[in-house]
Amino acid sequence: MGGVTSTVAARFAFFPPTPPSYAVIRDQITGRLVLSDVLNRDHVDVVSMKTKRGQDIVGIYVHHSAARLTLLYSHGNAADLGQMYELLVELSVHLRVNVMGYDYSGYGASSGKVR
Repeated sequence: MGGVTSTVAARFAFFPPTPPSYAVIRDQITGRLVLSDVLNRDHVDVVSMKTKRGQDIVGIYVHHSAARLTLLYSHGNAADLGQMYELLVELSVHLRVNVMGYDYSGYGASSGKVR
Protein backbone atom coordinates (compact mmCIF):
# COMPACT_ATOMS: atom_id res chain seq x y z
CA MET A 1 0.00 0.00 0.00
CA GLY A 2 2.92 2.34 0.67
CA GLY A 3 3.93 2.24 -3.02
CA VAL A 4 0.47 3.40 -4.10
CA THR A 5 0.49 6.20 -1.55
CA SER A 6 3.91 7.46 -2.65
CA THR A 7 2.91 7.35 -6.34
CA VAL A 8 -0.25 9.36 -5.67
CA ALA A 9 1.68 11.81 -3.48
CA ALA A 10 4.33 12.27 -6.19
CA ARG A 11 1.68 13.20 -8.76
CA PHE A 12 0.39 15.98 -6.52
CA ALA A 13 3.72 17.15 -5.09
CA PHE A 14 5.96 17.37 -8.17
CA PHE A 15 5.07 19.50 -11.17
CA PRO A 16 7.74 19.41 -13.88
CA PRO A 17 6.95 21.87 -16.67
CA THR A 18 5.04 20.14 -19.45
CA PRO A 19 6.26 20.45 -22.09
CA PRO A 20 9.85 21.11 -20.97
CA SER A 21 11.02 24.69 -21.56
CA TYR A 22 14.11 23.55 -23.49
CA ALA A 23 15.81 20.74 -25.36
CA VAL A 24 19.50 19.84 -25.41
CA ILE A 25 21.07 20.17 -28.84
CA ARG A 26 24.61 19.98 -30.19
CA ASP A 27 25.88 23.24 -31.70
CA GLN A 28 26.80 22.52 -35.33
CA ILE A 29 29.81 24.87 -35.28
CA THR A 30 31.41 24.25 -31.87
CA GLY A 31 30.15 20.72 -31.18
CA ARG A 32 29.18 21.81 -27.65
CA LEU A 33 25.90 20.88 -26.01
CA VAL A 34 23.56 23.88 -25.68
CA LEU A 35 20.03 24.50 -24.47
CA SER A 36 17.45 25.51 -27.04
CA ASP A 37 15.31 28.58 -26.45
CA VAL A 38 17.87 30.40 -24.25
CA LEU A 39 20.67 32.86 -25.06
CA ASN A 40 23.72 30.60 -25.03
CA ARG A 41 26.90 32.04 -23.57
CA ASP A 42 30.54 31.00 -23.91
CA HIS A 43 31.00 30.81 -20.13
CA VAL A 44 28.11 28.35 -19.64
CA ASP A 45 28.68 24.63 -20.21
CA VAL A 46 25.80 22.22 -20.68
CA VAL A 47 26.57 18.75 -19.36
CA SER A 48 24.83 15.39 -19.38
CA MET A 49 25.56 13.13 -16.41
CA LYS A 50 24.70 9.42 -16.13
CA THR A 51 23.23 8.21 -12.81
CA LYS A 52 23.73 4.79 -11.23
CA ARG A 53 20.24 3.89 -12.48
CA GLY A 54 21.21 4.76 -16.06
CA GLN A 55 19.28 8.05 -16.24
CA ASP A 56 20.75 11.05 -18.06
CA ILE A 57 20.66 14.19 -15.93
CA VAL A 58 21.13 17.56 -17.65
CA GLY A 59 23.10 20.26 -15.86
CA ILE A 60 24.65 23.64 -16.56
CA TYR A 61 27.91 24.98 -15.19
CA VAL A 62 28.29 28.76 -15.19
CA HIS A 63 31.94 29.89 -15.00
CA HIS A 64 32.96 33.14 -13.32
CA SER A 65 36.53 34.32 -13.95
CA ALA A 66 37.04 35.58 -10.37
CA ALA A 67 35.30 32.68 -8.60
CA ARG A 68 36.87 30.90 -5.68
CA LEU A 69 33.74 28.90 -4.89
CA THR A 70 31.09 26.93 -6.74
CA LEU A 71 27.43 27.11 -5.72
CA LEU A 72 25.33 23.99 -6.27
CA TYR A 73 21.79 25.14 -7.10
CA SER A 74 18.81 22.80 -6.76
CA HIS A 75 15.72 24.45 -8.26
CA GLY A 76 12.17 24.14 -6.96
CA ASN A 77 9.80 21.41 -8.10
CA ALA A 78 7.82 23.46 -10.63
CA ALA A 79 10.73 24.61 -12.82
CA ASP A 80 13.42 23.30 -15.11
CA LEU A 81 16.83 24.57 -16.27
CA GLY A 82 15.40 26.49 -19.20
CA GLN A 83 13.36 28.59 -16.80
CA MET A 84 16.23 28.92 -14.29
CA TYR A 85 19.00 29.67 -16.83
CA GLU A 86 19.02 33.47 -16.54
CA LEU A 87 18.77 33.34 -12.74
CA LEU A 88 21.81 31.03 -12.53
CA VAL A 89 23.82 33.31 -14.82
CA GLU A 90 22.85 36.36 -12.73
CA LEU A 91 23.71 34.57 -9.47
CA SER A 92 27.16 33.84 -10.86
CA VAL A 93 27.70 37.49 -11.81
CA HIS A 94 26.40 39.04 -8.61
CA LEU A 95 27.93 36.55 -6.16
CA ARG A 96 31.18 36.15 -8.14
CA VAL A 97 30.96 32.35 -7.94
CA ASN A 98 30.69 29.45 -10.35
CA VAL A 99 27.19 27.97 -10.36
CA MET A 100 26.20 24.37 -11.06
CA GLY A 101 22.49 23.73 -11.65
CA TYR A 102 20.80 20.52 -12.70
CA ASP A 103 17.42 19.05 -13.51
CA TYR A 104 15.93 16.15 -11.59
CA SER A 105 14.91 12.90 -13.31
CA GLY A 106 11.82 13.62 -15.38
CA TYR A 107 12.40 17.40 -15.48
CA GLY A 108 13.45 19.30 -18.59
CA ALA A 109 15.52 17.10 -20.90
CA SER A 110 16.61 14.76 -18.09
CA SER A 111 15.47 11.20 -18.66
CA GLY A 112 13.47 9.14 -16.22
CA LYS A 113 10.30 9.95 -14.42
CA VAL A 114 9.34 11.91 -11.36
CA ARG A 115 9.29 9.70 -8.29
